[in-house]
Amino acid sequence: MNPLPEPALPITQMRTYGGNAAFHNFHNDYSHINDPNLRRRLALAEIDKIPFGWYHVRAVTVAGIGFFTDSYNIFAINLVTSLLGMVFWQGPPIPGSSSGGNFGILPQNINTALKAATSGGAVVGQLGFGWLADVVGRRKMYGVELAIIVLATFAQALAAPSLAVNMTGLLIFWRIIMGIGIGGDYPLSAVITSEFAPTRWRGAMMAAVFSMQGTGQLAAAIVALITTVTFKGSFVNTTSSFSTCHEACQKAGDRAWRVIMGFGAVPACFALYWRLTIPETPRYTFDVARDIEKAQADIEAYINNKSNGSVDSIVSKKTKQRLGKNLVAPKASWNDAFGYFSQWKNFKVLFGTTASWFFLDLAYYGLGLNNSIVLNAIGYGTGHTIYHTLLNTALGSLILACAGSIPGYWLSVFTVDTLGRKSIQVIGFFILTGLFCVIGFAYNALSSGAFLAFYILAQLFFNFGPNTMTFLIPGECFPTRYRSTGHGLSAAFGKIGAIIAQVMAPPLLNKGAPEGCKGAACQPWLPHLMQIFALFMLCGTLVSFLVPETKGRTLEELAGERTDEQLNGNVTTRSKRNWWNYSSPFRGGRPAGFNSGRSPNLLPRSPGIRGKRQRVGIMTSPDLIPKKGDKGKDKTPFGSGSGNARPFNSNARQMDAGHDTYVPDIAGRVLPGWSAGWGVQRGPRGDERAESIMLQDVGSLLK
Repeated sequence: MNPLPEPALPITQMRTYGGNAAFHNFHNDYSHINDPNLRRRLALAEIDKIPFGWYHVRAVTVAGIGFFTDSYNIFAINLVTSLLGMVFWQGPPIPGSSSGGNFGILPQNINTALKAATSGGAVVGQLGFGWLADVVGRRKMYGVELAIIVLATFAQALAAPSLAVNMTGLLIFWRIIMGIGIGGDYPLSAVITSEFAPTRWRGAMMAAVFSMQGTGQLAAAIVALITTVTFKGSFVNTTSSFSTCHEACQKAGDRAWRVIMGFGAVPACFALYWRLTIPETPRYTFDVARDIEKAQADIEAYINNKSNGSVDSIVSKKTKQRLGKNLVAPKASWNDAFGYFSQWKNFKVLFGTTASWFFLDLAYYGLGLNNSIVLNAIGYGTGHTIYHTLLNTALGSLILACAGSIPGYWLSVFTVDTLGRKSIQVIGFFILTGLFCVIGFAYNALSSGAFLAFYILAQLFFNFGPNTMTFLIPGECFPTRYRSTGHGLSAAFGKIGAIIAQVMAPPLLNKGAPEGCKGAACQPWLPHLMQIFALFMLCGTLVSFLVPETKGRTLEELAGERTDEQLNGNVTTRSKRNWWNYSSPFRGGRPAGFNSGRSPNLLPRSPGIRGKRQRVGIMTSPDLIPKKGDKGKDKTPFGSGSGNARPFNSNARQMDAGHDTYVPDIAGRVLPGWSAGWGVQRGPRGDERAESIMLQDVGSLLK
């Protein structure tokens, strides 16, 4: 048996006023507890066990609006490129500028540069903001990335060429800046949502945040459709060739692309205030800032819809100096990071999250940012006038978003906490492998309707599969001190895959295309591209087996906190148990710090009212629980005999009707004196005698 850790330093109790039945004062629940590790565990348990409420809806909405803006700006470029070519690459060449002279068609190299610029900036943002959120805090960085997105989006919409600066350079520059903000939103939104979410609903909340990408794609198509119809009079008196766009058509096109691009920043403006005023996540305050008082105040602020927890700065500083060093969570450092990720069990998780996201984005962005490929193949990429071409493109994007993307996102929301993240990701990759094989090898035998059906299924299983899960898992599986960095690194590898796909796909598609081709005839290599994507999906299937299943497990358990290294009874390592028990989709969440593994010296849990084994309350002291060797010895029922057999916790769960619970005689024994394990005391303080203590040695009981 492991020795008990050294007693923690005592802490001066600081009780605060306020709180009622609607807004409970959580600070007073734990202000009397001497052990900082137990205070940490119980405070985090408040987050993990609270029921789903409006504060969770607010958190999802505020984080989700950022992803709405991200997705809108990323995918709106599909609809804007046609307008940009029609406006700035129309007519004869312009001296001193790269614009003009391409018959109203955006040159392919500029088209690729505009799309890849956002992903390039996103890599910088994901790495930079991910690291900064672990160093300076989530709260200080959250909102900054959204402000960058808003600024860059409006700047794009207002950009205009001149003799000194051409339009291509301006748009690429601002799309790189916008990409930095978009990249920063990935780790920050994921980590903040996961650290505030209860265990039971964590997957659904994170998936709901990410599902706003589908809403952003839908909104981009709707805004493009409305804008096209609004300027119908200027677009309709043309032919299908963009070179026939006259002066009125060019003016309408110039206004249209600016409206489409600028609208993406409008919803973000409403979310900006809420992002800048959220409290710091208590897990960061506990484990990285190591400020016990502030962490508990931030929990209360979050639940009560306040921007920041209020504490006495002097008391907080003294508590941090005296007790911060006693917290069990290791401090972040380069040596600690190297030691943590040099272990195969931790490195394989990082490799699994980065590689699976990389293989996913090779195919997802290779298709998503080249929707014209699919639209041409199904007959929605052309029309007999410029108006009908733009209208069909918007309608086709609308169909693809409604039929495949949005249902896939919301299937993930409703099933992720039941089926599990890993299973959805592996199955999704496997199904996508089959779909791309069918499209690639049987392309010539497929009708346009069959091709559309398979493509919609692919979009469905992208989002009800690896696209959503690769976002969720990195936000859960790393320890708090490296969670944002790990997520940012994983997302950055995904965007590197997106850049490769955007650079690789257009030349491959146009390989062998005849001169003057139109529609699907211009993509003779489309079947081979689908075969390549099938290979990427197979690779994604294999590396997905390296990631852990995070369903129903607390963030502390996933971080690997253990009791066998004097961690004051925090979170045990996963006990050995049958694989079907571990992978069951019906395993529920648990409060932070409570693992299902139990000491081998304690009797197992009762299987039900007909079971023969004894049941014990979760708050019952281990010295009041019969050991296996105590069966048949010295049995004394609760509530009878001497006062020594009386349980300390009057609220402990009792036996089912008709069954007696027995405890060994504890007369003369010394009850545990170490401070870890004395918990919530509601009501007046009074005299802190043994009879008034409401929570027993939970740490030892739940090893």
